[in-house]
Amino acid sequence: MENIEQKTAAITEKVEQVYKKLAQNEQVKKALAFLKEDNEATTEEQIELTEIEAPTFEEDEKGKWYKKRLVELGVQGVSTDEVGNVFGVLPGSGNGPSLVVCAHLDTVFPRGTNVKAIRKNGLIYAPGICDDGRGLAVVLTIIRALTAAGIKTEGDLIIGATVGEEGLGDLRGVKALFDNRQDIDGFISIEPGDPSRITYLGTGSKRFNVLFTGPGGHSFGNFGIPSPIHALGRAIAKISDLQPPAEPKTTFNVGMIKGGTSVNTIAETAEMLVDLRSNSQEELEIIESKFLHLMEQAKEEENARWNVESQVSLQIEKVGDRPAGSQDNHAIIVQAARCATSVLGFEPILDKASSTDSNVPIHLGIPALTLGGGGEGGGFHTLQEYYNPTDGHIGAQKILLTILGLVGLEQVTSSLLEKNKSKC
Repeated sequence: MENIEQKTAAITEKVEQVYKKLAQNEQVKKALAFLKEDNEATTEEQIELTEIEAPTFEEDEKGKWYKKRLVELGVQGVSTDEVGNVFGVLPGSGNGPSLVVCAHLDTVFPRGTNVKAIRKNGLIYAPGICDDGRGLAVVLTIIRALTAAGIKTEGDLIIGATVGEEGLGDLRGVKALFDNRQDIDGFISIEPGDPSRITYLGTGSKRFNVLFTGPGGHSFGNFGIPSPIHALGRAIAKISDLQPPAEPKTTFNVGMIKGGTSVNTIAETAEMLVDLRSNSQEELEIIESKFLHLMEQAKEEENARWNVESQVSLQIEKVGDRPAGSQDNHAIIVQAARCATSVLGFEPILDKASSTDSNVPIHLGIPALTLGGGGEGGGFHTLQEYYNPTDGHIGAQKILLTILGLVGLEQVTSSLLEKNKSKC
C-alpha cells in the first residue's frame, strides 16, 4: 500500500452531484473568494502563531493563544483538555455527522530556538512556519470564511488543535481526543503541502529505548566481564540483519546510541533509540516481536561469552506507539477530497502512507484524511524552514470544499459522511 494508488478511480454519481451543486452555490463562491482575499491576513496570523514557541510537551502558551482566537471567531464551547488539546464546536443545523477539523500546536524545535520570521525574496523563513504554522492558520481562515459567507452546515464541526503530533509526542493529543469522545464521525488534519495531494493511509511506528547495564570497570584490570557496549553492538548487528517485507513497506532504524566513559573503561551503561515502522499493523507487530526477542538474545550471548557471575542486564522502554491504518481509496471521504481538488482545477493525487494525526482515526475505522494547507514550503524540521504564501489560499479552498461535501450545506446538499447510528 506504499505506492500512490489509482488517481483515476471512479467517483460515484452521488458525490459528483454534491460537488456540482457546491461549485454553483453563491454562498460557497463567496466563501472561496473570501479565502483568496484573506490570504495575506492568514499569512500574518501564521507568522504570529509560529513566533510562539511550542516544543512537543510545551504547547501551553500557543494553546492559550489559539483558544482565545477560536473564542473570538465565534467557536462555541472552546476548552482545553487534560493533555492540552484545544477544541470547540461550530454546530450544524440538523442531525448531521460530526467532523473534526484540526492542526497540531507542537513543533520539533527545542525551547530557545529563534522562531522570529524573516522575509526574503518573497519567502518567509522561520522554524515551524510550515509545520504546522500553516495548518493552524488554515483552520482559522476557514472559520472566518464560513462566517463571512453565512454558511450553515448540516453536521457539526469539532474544530481546533492537537498537541503531541511530532516525534516522541507519540500522537498523544489525537489519542486523547478519541479516548474522550464517542461522537466523531470523520476527521481532517491539516499539514503543510500541495493541495492536490491526499493522505489517506497511516504508517505506524513503534519506538524503543534499549538500555544495557553492567558492573563496569577498568578495561585491563577488570577484563573478562560482560560489557553493556558490546551487548549493544551485538543487538545492533542483529537488528541490521532483520529481513522485513518490501510490501507492505516495513523498516527499522537505530537512530541514537550513547554510553561509556573513556577508552579504557568497561562501560556501566549503553543505550539506543530504535524506530520500527510499517504500513501494516500486522507487520509492525511481527517486527516488534522479532526485535524484542533479538534484544534478549544479545544480552544472553554477551553474558555467555564471559560466563562469570557479573552480568549485563537489559531494560526496554517503549517510548512511541503510533498505529498503522488503511482505508479503501473509494471511501466517501477520499472521493470528497478528490472532487474538491478537481473543482479547483487540479488533478488529485492519492499520496503514499505517512505518519500524521490521521493515523489514530484510520486505525479505529473512522474516515480520516490529512490535507495540505497550500502554499509552497521547504526545509521542514530545519532552521531553514520557509513558506511561500503565493496562492496559499488554494489549499484552504480545497479543504473547505472537502468539509462542506462531508457535513452538508443547509438546504443545498446532504452530508456525504455517514453519522454513526450507534453514537446517536
